[in-house]
Amino acid sequence: MAILTSVISFFIRQRIHQIEMFLKYPHDVQQDCLTNLLKSAKDTEYGRLHEFKSIQSLEKFQERVPLNCYDTLKPYIDRLRNGEQQLLWNSDIRWFSKSSGTTAGKSKFIPVSSEALEECHYKGGKDMLSLYLNNHPNSNLFDGRSLGMGGSHYISDTNNTAYYGDVSAIIMQNLPFWAEFFRVPKLDIALMNKWEEKIEKMAHVTIKENITSVAGVPSWTMLLLKRILEITDKKNINEVWPNLEVFFHGGVSFTPYRKQFKNLISSSEMNYVETYNASEGFFGIQDTTDGDDMLLMLDYGIFYEFIPLENVHDEHPKALTLEQVELHKNYAIVITTNAGLWRYMIGDTVTFTSLSPYRIKISGRTKTFINAFGEELIEDNAIKALTVACEKTNSEVLDFTAAPVYLGEGKNARHQWLIEFAKPPNDLQQFSEILDDALKAQNSDYEAKRYQDLMLILPEVIALPEKTFYKWLKKSGKLGGQHKVPRLSNDRRIADEILQCITQEP
Repeated sequence: MAILTSVISFFIRQRIHQIEMFLKYPHDVQQDCLTNLLKSAKDTEYGRLHEFKSIQSLEKFQERVPLNCYDTLKPYIDRLRNGEQQLLWNSDIRWFSKSSGTTAGKSKFIPVSSEALEECHYKGGKDMLSLYLNNHPNSNLFDGRSLGMGGSHYISDTNNTAYYGDVSAIIMQNLPFWAEFFRVPKLDIALMNKWEEKIEKMAHVTIKENITSVAGVPSWTMLLLKRILEITDKKNINEVWPNLEVFFHGGVSFTPYRKQFKNLISSSEMNYVETYNASEGFFGIQDTTDGDDMLLMLDYGIFYEFIPLENVHDEHPKALTLEQVELHKNYAIVITTNAGLWRYMIGDTVTFTSLSPYRIKISGRTKTFINAFGEELIEDNAIKALTVACEKTNSEVLDFTAAPVYLGEGKNARHQWLIEFAKPPNDLQQFSEILDDALKAQNSDYEAKRYQDLMLILPEVIALPEKTFYKWLKKSGKLGGQHKVPRLSNDRRIADEILQCITQEP
């Protein structure tokens, strides 16, 4: 290990001792978190409305404070964006993380407090490094630069003291000066909102840098790496950045991209670390080298509750705490945060892979699924089945989405999969059959609906031309940042828009 990395590693790894505390006392840490959140916000408008001052127990908290979605908190958030304060949280809110809008056409503006930046997002970033260095004591991470694939931010159109943008851009804009020393490119490029121009400039600027780590969403990072190989006329990223050692990734499942990244980065020493950093907070970090699940971070100013997926749409669903969750069951996450999100359903679903310590995997979204015929197909089923199909047909999927095709107009009901292949299968029909069998193995409800083709027939797989999803994202105004292709839809709106891109001129 070189001297600079050795010195920095010493300070960063001191955090490991604090992490060990919440591993040892997870329930106490979470109870203290809730107590502090209620105390901090007791004099806000929301705190007075729900009488935070007299809440002394979890039961009373769940009784008084309703479950919220974005629409129920939106009136407060709109007022915050217009300059009012002390509504949801006791410190001023100047930043708003603009969500990618994966599950809805409209954008969401998530409040980001100074406490959320310091105690959650920044802390998560430092812990990511702490855990990585703890697992890789011979790392030379800080002897080079970190390449960050961020979004962009803007001045609010309603209040010139408020700003909004991708959470990655907000983090970059507010990083301490010392962090800027290690990160490339500079902010004038990193925060550009013209994504195609940004990719081009990032590629040219970083080629000659000593890049040791990359962080970003897999799909957009892959686009940049491929452009760098085109410019340099190299076959492998290791020829450009010989000291590259880790890719910190998040935003979407890495499973469909893993093989493609190994083709781009051939080094056997390359490491991949999963993170769970959303607009609403930093939730999880992969803390082991022998799995892809993530440690649930319990001391970031976020109190967690979990609703069994089958109960999410109940009129009054019961939310469980950590003590009550079970292994390998799908839960919708509910969070209460130090930015004023109270019992907020973020739309993600997770499964617990370990209860001591608490480790999770993202299994999908509460609104991205297919249940048009009672099949209850979720994203986790889809990704696992696609992985099987790719392995058995020696193919690679770059991106995909799926939607139902309903009975009518001489059509049989089925699932339609729109797939952009990095390496297409030789036989698309065989791929469909393997995919179908893998889905049946993953999901008994799907298997029942496929029985003897009575309700659903074999999935229809359509191989899309190169850059079809890119065209759709560009047309939808969703290039770059944390924007991503919705994996599953319960209607045909997105699928039909993507199919329309095929027939349009580039």
